[in-house]
Amino acid sequence: MYEHFFQCPYCWEEISMLLDPSITRQTYVEDCEVCCNPLSVSPVFNDGALIGFEAMDIGQ
Repeated sequence: MYEHFFQCPYCWEEISMLLDPSITRQTYVEDCEVCCNPLSVSPVFNDGALIGFEAMDIGQ
């Protein structure tokens, strides 16, 4: 597992998520650990290295 730190687009707090580098591209919804709002999370890995990451609010 790969731990990635980023800023929540709702509450602006720095949070972290554990990402699975065995899946090259993925998109899923996960709640912020601080404010509990849903985030659309899209990490991209290449040879186990994180090469792209996006966490967006889903407009709720």
